[in-house]
Amino acid sequence: MIHTGQALVDLTVEIPDLPARGQNVMATSVAQYAGGAVTVLLAAARLGAQCVHAGALGTGPHGDLIRATLAADGIEASAAPIADRDTGVCVVLVEPTAERTFVTTLGAERDITVDSLATADVQPGDLVCITGYTLAIEQTCRPLQEWLATLPETAVVVLDPGAAFAGLPAQVRDAMLARTDVWTSNAEEATDLLAALAVPVPASGTRGQASDRLINAQTEALAPVMRNGVITIVRDGAEGCAVHERGAVHDADAVHEAGATTYVPGFPQEPVDTNGAGDTHTGALLAAIADGATWVDACRRANAAAAIKVTRRGPTTAPTAVEVEEFLRSR
Repeated sequence: MIHTGQALVDLTVEIPDLPARGQNVMATSVAQYAGGAVTVLLAAARLGAQCVHAGALGTGPHGDLIRATLAADGIEASAAPIADRDTGVCVVLVEPTAERTFVTTLGAERDITVDSLATADVQPGDLVCITGYTLAIEQTCRPLQEWLATLPETAVVVLDPGAAFAGLPAQVRDAMLARTDVWTSNAEEATDLLAALAVPVPASGTRGQASDRLINAQTEALAPVMRNGVITIVRDGAEGCAVHERGAVHDADAVHEAGATTYVPGFPQEPVDTNGAGDTHTGALLAAIADGATWVDACRRANAAAAIKVTRRGPTTAPTAVEVEEFLRSR
């Protein structure tokens, strides 16, 4: 699994509540972690995938922290460090409900080029993870698009759109969707793209109805937007996720018809920190696929990994494969 997105340092601050504009609040704790793309990579590596970070890393204490965190889990950083500046910081404000709010700075992680991305040496069948935040500014969008055009046709491009994707210029969105093989997003990101494309969600997907009906409807509405054969996944936190596959799908529980959407229930927990839960889900999902799992089973493992993650503080606390298997056996 190769990740091209931004590795940042998360400065995580726990607060009793968000302050009113212009006011102050006293934090209850503060900690610093490697975050961003690192969270996805750690989850994938701990569940057994061979992982490479192809994004840019700075020179300085932030870049050093990220390199050390990646190396501790055997993850390669393929591109040479940026010599003249350090990696940026994301300030993460975590409330008692485990909801989080972000303020992100720009640093060396934005200094990618076609040549730096090419150091990942993508091979047929590799899983290549793209984030919508790379497409959000010209500095990183252009080299990413040029590099994507050089990949082997059978490289599997995985798009984690983030909040930025729906608001991108139509030509950028369309070009990315034309090369996407797997879409994996949360429900809000799915809703935003459907709204941007003026695609109606079926009546069963209106707010206030059961979560499985909602995310099933969103996933089914998104599927025709994607090119033929794309896997479409929409997750909704503790409620789990839905996966739409085109073509017959076989797993231990059922045989699904071509084009069927399967709801995969989640594992609700008492959360202490939701920062990194979605990224943990993505990393675990791709590790399971690299290991030969079906998409439905991969979603089950990803739901379990994310459920474990939210009971731990910090974005670098993804579980191991043994922990995920024990969690699933216990349920």
